[in-house]
Amino acid sequence: MIRLENIQKYFDDTAVLKGITTEFEKGKTNLVIGQSGSGKTVLLKILLGLFTPNKGEIYFENTPFSSMTDDEHRTLRREIGMVFQGSALYDSMTVLENVLFPIRMLTKLSESEMIAQAESVIERVNLSDARNKLPNEISGGMQKRVAIARAVVMRPKYLFCDEPNSGLDPKTAIVIDNLIQEITHENNITTVINSHDMNSVMEIGETILFLENGEKEWEGTKDNIFKTDNEAVTDFVYSSNLFKKVRKLYLES
Repeated sequence: MIRLENIQKYFDDTAVLKGITTEFEKGKTNLVIGQSGSGKTVLLKILLGLFTPNKGEIYFENTPFSSMTDDEHRTLRREIGMVFQGSALYDSMTVLENVLFPIRMLTKLSESEMIAQAESVIERVNLSDARNKLPNEISGGMQKRVAIARAVVMRPKYLFCDEPNSGLDPKTAIVIDNLIQEITHENNITTVINSHDMNSVMEIGETILFLENGEKEWEGTKDNIFKTDNEAVTDFVYSSNLFKKVRKLYLES
C-alpha cells in the first residue's frame, strides 16, 4: 500500500502538483489518468524518489518516506520494479541477460540460482522460446513482456508502469494489461500505472485517479467512471464516439 498526503510539487513558481491525497491499494492495478501536462509523470517520479515533493508525505506500508534512513531508502529501491514507456531494454543483451541484469546488480546469488530465478519469470511471461534472442529480434509486445519480467524478477512490493501500452496494437495492449494485472494479483503487488488509454482503464482499472492541471479531479473504479457527472472526467473519457456509445449502453442496462 502507498498513501499520499497533500503532495505538492513546484518548479520555480509553477505548481505542477497541488495537494494530491490518495491511496494506491496493495494487490490491485491502480491507474493514474489525465491529459498531457496533468502531472502524471511528475507524480510517478516522486513515487520513484526521483523528485522530492515541496510539501506533503508519501507512506510506504505506513512508513513515511521522509523519515527513512539511507539504508531504508536503499531497501525500498530494491522493492520497486519499473516498466518504462519504451521498454528500455539493453540492445546488446539477450532476453535472459536483460532479465538477469537486476539480479546480478542487487544480489549475491550463485550463477545457477540467478539463472533459475530469471528463467522462472521468463517462463511466466511466456517467453522461454525467446530467451536467447536480442530485443531487435522480437516484436514490440514481446519486448514489453521482457520489460515486465525484468521489473518483477526481484519480487518487488511495488510496481510502477509508465504508459506500458505505448506503441502497441489494441490486441497486444490487452495482453499486456492482463499480464500486469495477473502478476499484480498473484504476488500481491501495489501496482501504479500511468496511462491515457481508456481501453486500459476499462480493462484493468481497479482504482482510478484522474488528474487535471495538477489536482485530483476524481477517483473511483472502472465500474463507476461511467456514472460520474464530473465534466472534466467525461470530457476525457468520452472524447471518442466509441466510449460515448458504451456509456449510453451501460446506463441503459
